[in-house]
Order: sequence, then C-alpha cells, then structure tokens
Amino acid sequence: MTQKRPFIIDAHLDMSLNALEWNRDYRLSAHEIRETEAGMNDKIDRARGTVSLPDLRRGNIGLVVATQIARFNQSNGNLPGAGWNSPEQAWATTQGQRAWYEAMEDAGEMVQIRDRAGLEKHLERWFDETIPNEQKPVGYILSLEGADSIVKLSYLEKAYGYGLRALGPAHYSTGRYAPGTGLSGPLTPAGRELVREMDRLGIILDVTHLTDEGFSEALELYKGPVWASHHNCRTLVPHQRQLSDDQIRQLTERGAVIGGCFDAWMMKPGFTQRTSNPADFSITIETIIDHYDHICQLTGNSQHIAIGSDLDGTYGTEQSPTDLDTIADLQNLTDLLAKRGYSTNDIDNIFYKNWLQFLRNAWQ
Repeated sequence: MTQKRPFIIDAHLDMSLNALEWNRDYRLSAHEIRETEAGMNDKIDRARGTVSLPDLRRGNIGLVVATQIARFNQSNGNLPGAGWNSPEQAWATTQGQRAWYEAMEDAGEMVQIRDRAGLEKHLERWFDETIPNEQKPVGYILSLEGADSIVKLSYLEKAYGYGLRALGPAHYSTGRYAPGTGLSGPLTPAGRELVREMDRLGIILDVTHLTDEGFSEALELYKGPVWASHHNCRTLVPHQRQLSDDQIRQLTERGAVIGGCFDAWMMKPGFTQRTSNPADFSITIETIIDHYDHICQLTGNSQHIAIGSDLDGTYGTEQSPTDLDTIADLQNLTDLLAKRGYSTNDIDNIFYKNWLQFLRNAWQ
C-alpha cells in the first residue's frame, strides 16, 4: 500500500458533540461553518472551528476515533458535555450523538468500523487512488469519553452491541466511575467493575484523563488493549493531565500507542486555557514533534506515537498551533518530521501504521 500523501488516522475527535451542541453541519467545510457562525459569541471558538468532513478528506484523514460525551457532573456544568442532572439524561444525550453518526452513515458521509474485517475493507477503499477522496466515507471507531452516561453495568453491553469499541472512564473533574483531570484518587468501586466488564467485552481502555492513581489501578485490573488517545508529555508540560515518563514506559510495555494532542495548553508550559494566545508561546504544528521526540527517546523507536488531535475539543484556532488553519494541515507534519530526521517509515508510523497495527492486534 503506497500513496502520494500519507494516510492519517486521528484517534480523537468530538464530532457529534460539535454537531449537536455547537449546531455544526460537518458536511460543510470548516471555512463554510465559520461563515455560519459569524457574529456568534455564545462559545469561545465560534467562527474558529478547524474540523469538517470535507477537510478530513482533503487531509487524507480517512479513519478517526469519534466520541460520544455526556457527563453527570453537577460540580462543574461548564465542562464540555457536562451538567446533566442524572445518568439517564446523559445516556439519552449519547444516544442522540449516536443517531447523528448513523445519519452521517445514511448520507454516505461516514462508515462505522467495528472489527478487523470492516477495518481492512475500509482501508482497501481509502488506499485505492482511482477513487477520489470526495467519494470515500470517513471511517469512525466509536469511543466514549467519560463513563458517566453508562447508567449501570448492563448498559455497557448495550453500547458494545451498537459498536462502542473504546472507552475512557474519566474526563475532567468528578466522575461516577473515576475522578479525572484536575483531581487525584483511585477509581470508584463502580469504576473497578466497569474496567473488568470492559475487559470481558474487549472494549479498548483509553487512559486519557485518568488520575495517576486511577491510571495505575486501571492498568492493573485491565488485561486487554490499552491506548492513550490524546495525551502529551508531563516532562515538557508539567501538569497532571499529561503522561509522566513512568506512565509512558508502562504503556509502551503494554503495546500501547499515544496520540499527540494539538490543544495548545498541552503543547507548551505556562499556557492558560481559553485565555492565552498560541502566538505568544510560538506554538506551531512542529511543537508536537518535541513530544514525539521525547517518547521516541524513552522507548527507542517510533512505534508508540501517533495523532490524537482533539482539534474540535471545544476550541478552535484561538487555541491551536498558529500555522494550523484546518485539520487538513496535519499533512504539513510530513516535511516538518522529515526535517527533524524522521524517516519515511517513521512518518508512516505516526500518521497511521501505529494505530493500524494496534487495531489489528486488538481485533484479531
């Protein structure tokens, strides 16, 4: 399989959240979506979005891990997807998000990938250069960010039945199953049962947003495939949200892949979310390579780093690398990586091969 532009797998996009809560029609280009939001100020990233289905195709990003997110989190209702007063309401919200993905499938815009056979079929189509990208549906693997909406354990099997294939028990702040970013402490008793049930069903464990204690506990309880969908390095950006060197080593020993996140506050230290300007910190697309380099030095290879951009994670160009206009600009990593000494094989590893190998192993 060879292509002129590298194929890209992006392991974290909040597409349905944006489609429903931001009222964005992802069939429009990012620039067209910005036009529909001109003059709006209800959300900080209005008219600054970077993600759309046409821009994914333009960037040769043919497979994404796409989330559902709805939180029972009364301590901070300002968080993305949070503030529901009951787990049942959160569950219903995730079902609306699932309905949007299914509507995109009916429109021929997307296709859900649930297993190895579906993965290989999808790749065959995307690597066929006789078919224009405009005619290819964007593949998506369904993930749940924060487990609050799993009303009780039996709901996890329901979710697996409709295609849920990855789950991060935590998000920001408090959680029914695990505390998340900004907190400390272990999984809740229900969280320990959740992780065991994920293991039984074969749902990939996403350690993103777990506390240090929750990270250690989840890895001990869970024996199956683990990834960190959108995470950077604590050594470079000292914050509990990032992975420590020891955590990176533990993950790579488990065959995990870590997706570099393009949210500016996670790329350089000192950046304040929703306040700082990326230009003041000289944050560019190349900045993520510092995090890739760090992981490569720790592991001795390029087999555990990849892309988990989070580029529609409730922020836009105001909190993205200054030289990134839309998600299609992820292709600019090609030359930047080459200038930093990365081989063609290394670049392919980062763009798609590492995630692909992970999925093939997970879905044998």
